[in-house]
Amino acid sequence: MISTLLVANRGEIACRVFRTCRDLGITTVAVHSDADAGALHVREADTAVRLPGAAPSETYLRGDLVVKAAQAAGADAVHPGYGFLSENADFARAVLAAGLTWIGPPPAAIEAMASKTRAKELMGVEPLGDVTEADLPVLVKAAAGGGGRGMRVVRDLADLPGELAAARAEAASAFGDGEVFVEPYVEGGRHVEVQIMADAHGTVWPLGTRDCSLQRRHQKVIEESPAPGLTPELVAELHAQAVRAARVTDYRGAGTVEFLVAGERAHFLEMNTRLQVEHPVTEAVFGLDLVALQIRIAEGLALEKDPPAAHGHAVEARLYAEDPAADWAPQTGTLHRIDVPGGVRLDTGYTAGDTIGVHYDAMLAKAVAHAPTRAEAVRKLAGALERAAVHGPVTNRDLLVRSLRHPEFTEGRMDTGFYDRHAAALTTSAPDPHAPLAAALADAHGRSRFGGWRNLRSQPHLKRYRTEPDGTEHEVRYHHTRQGPAADGVTVIDVRPGLVVLEVDGVRRQYRVHRYGDRVHVGTPDGDTALTPLPLLPEPAARRAPGSLLAPMPGTVVRVAEGLAEGQPVTAGQPLVWLEAMKMEHRICAPAAGTLTALHAVPGRQVEVGTLLAVVQAAAQATGQAAAQAAVPEENAS
Repeated sequence: MISTLLVANRGEIACRVFRTCRDLGITTVAVHSDADAGALHVREADTAVRLPGAAPSETYLRGDLVVKAAQAAGADAVHPGYGFLSENADFARAVLAAGLTWIGPPPAAIEAMASKTRAKELMGVEPLGDVTEADLPVLVKAAAGGGGRGMRVVRDLADLPGELAAARAEAASAFGDGEVFVEPYVEGGRHVEVQIMADAHGTVWPLGTRDCSLQRRHQKVIEESPAPGLTPELVAELHAQAVRAARVTDYRGAGTVEFLVAGERAHFLEMNTRLQVEHPVTEAVFGLDLVALQIRIAEGLALEKDPPAAHGHAVEARLYAEDPAADWAPQTGTLHRIDVPGGVRLDTGYTAGDTIGVHYDAMLAKAVAHAPTRAEAVRKLAGALERAAVHGPVTNRDLLVRSLRHPEFTEGRMDTGFYDRHAAALTTSAPDPHAPLAAALADAHGRSRFGGWRNLRSQPHLKRYRTEPDGTEHEVRYHHTRQGPAADGVTVIDVRPGLVVLEVDGVRRQYRVHRYGDRVHVGTPDGDTALTPLPLLPEPAARRAPGSLLAPMPGTVVRVAEGLAEGQPVTAGQPLVWLEAMKMEHRICAPAAGTLTALHAVPGRQVEVGTLLAVVQAAAQATGQAAAQAAVPEENAS
C-alpha cells in the first residue's frame, strides 16, 4: 500500500492529485521551482522539496532531481500529473529503479505511444513522407508531448521548411525532443477522444467519449462528455480502437486515445499515456475518481469486468490568463480574486493573492458543470462563468461564456475550426455602459469623510476611466443633491464603498465594486468590467521612435532571425524576434517594409512588457508617424 506520494508536477494538477490523496489517507509531497516557492500546490502539500531554478528545463523536467526529491522526502510513489515528465519513459524507469511505485503505465507502453510516429505505426497509420502541393494543407506535429506545442498548419508549400524548423525548436524546448512529423490536416473535423482505464489483470474500460473540438493554438478550451451527435456504431468503433491501443501496448492505468472525426470516419491521432486535463468531465459522467483508480491500479487493484453506467452530461471550460482579442497573448500579474458560484466544480492551482508568472502554462482553473442533459450542463456552466469574479490579469472568461452560448456549440455543430471562424466576433467587447459610473460613485463614497452627501446641489464631478483590455476611455459626470448622488439618465438607488445600485429605464441593477491598486473591477450578474482610473488631464505620452517594436508581454528572447543586423532591409510581416512566455512562442514581426535601424533583442534576455526590442523605419514613413507593432503567436502563423 502506498503511504507517501510525490507529484512530479505543479499547479492545478498537483492540487487535484493531493485532494484524492487526502481522501485516501496518503501523505503528499510537492516539488517546486524557485518561481513556485509560494504556489498553492506547495501550500497544500504535507511536505515540499525545492528544485533550484525557474525554467522547466532546470526544474520540473529534471527527472534525476525529482527522483532525489522523492527519496529525500521519504515518498514511496510518484504521480507524474500531465505535461512535463508524464510521458517520459526514461523518467518512469528511473522512478521504478529507485524502488518507488510509478503511478502510470509501464515504461514500454509509454515508449510505444509517446512518439506519435511510432504510435501511428502500431495502429496501422503512416505519416506523410515527401509533401507535395496535392497533400496541402498539412499539419506539422511534435512526435513527443502535447498541449498544442510544436504544431503548425501549413497551407503553402514554401512555408513548410520554416514551420518545420520552428516546430522542432519549440518541441525541443517544451519536451526535450525535437522530433516532428507531417500528417494530412483534415478541415472541419471534430476532436473526439476515449478515456481508458486498464488494470494488470487484462481488463480495459473504455469510458465513453469526449469532444474537445473547441481549441485555440491547437490547445483545448472547452471539452464535454459524451461527445454529442455520434452514432452508436461510431462510438463502438472508437471504443474498439481505444481498447486495441491499450492491448497492443499492455497498458495499465489511465490513458486517452484521440481521434479526428469527419462524418462517420474516425482518424487515429495519438494516445496520451497519462491523465488528461479534461478528465473531470468523465469523472462527473461515470461517478468515478480517476486519480484514485490510478493509485489503486498501481497497488494491484483488479477492475470490475464492466465500467459503471454513464449518467447525464458534463462540460468543462479552461480559464486562461490570456487576452483572446490580442492573438491569445498570455497575461501575468497578481490574481486578486477567483470566485465561481457554487454548483460547478472548480479545479485550480491559484487562490487570491497568487502571482501568475511567465514560466508556465497560462491556465488558471477548470470549471466543470454536470447535469442530466447537455443543454442543462451548458447553461449551468455558462451562467456560473458569467457570474464569476476573476479579478487581476485579463482572462478568457467572456470568450468562454460566449462560446458556450454560440449556436454552433449549443446545437453540437462545432469542429476544430470554430475559433478560426468566430474568434473576432467572440472577442468583441461589450462592457456594461454604466460600470464606470458605478466605479466613480463607489470611489467617491469611500473617500467621503462622513460617508454622506452634501445637502446643497454641487457642481458636476468628473472622473475618467479606461476599459481593459480594449483601451476604450470613458468620462463620468455626476453631482450631489439633497437626495444623494445623481447622474443624467440614471437613478441612483444606493451607494456603498463596494456596492452601487442603479436604475435605468425601470430596471434596477447591482454593481459590486472592488479596487486593487490602480485597477477597478465592477461586477454584475451579466459579467465583469475591468477599469483603470485615469487622471483628469491626460499625461504626456512616452516618446518612442517611429516603428518601435515593443515586447507585448514579459518573457524570454529565444531567437532572432538568422543574419538579422542593423541597417538591413526588412519586409512587412517578416518575423524578426521570437519571445517565449508561458511555454508558448510568440513572434514579433516587422510592421512595414523598411530598414532595421536598431536591434536590442538578444537570445536569452528576459524582457518586461514594453521593452524595446527593435526599430523598423518604414520605407514610406512620414516624419513623426509611429509604425504599429505586430505580435503574432507562433501557433497562429502560417
